[in-house]
Amino acid sequence: MQSAKDKTTNVAASAKAGMEKTKASVDEKVEKMKTKDPMDKAAAEQRKEERKMGAEAEKQGEKQVNAAERGRAATTGGVTSTGSSV
Repeated sequence: MQSAKDKTTNVAASAKAGMEKTKASVDEKVEKMKTKDPMDKAAAEQRKEERKMGAEAEKQGEKQVNAAERGRAATTGGVTSTGSSV
């Protein structure tokens, strides 16, 4: 049961990260269309890359938390840190 929960949580984290990356790309395109200044366009691209990296880092962090929870559940006999059994 815990494995299905982990997979669901990981899929949700991936979907959320994907949405954030898409939003970053769309925002960048809008900003680039609004300006003619090459510096502003470069800044928009930089912001997009930072947002994408942040979303990916958030996703990886959530996956690590899930893996740690799974490890704790295995070592505590199937009880997670929230006190629920697996």
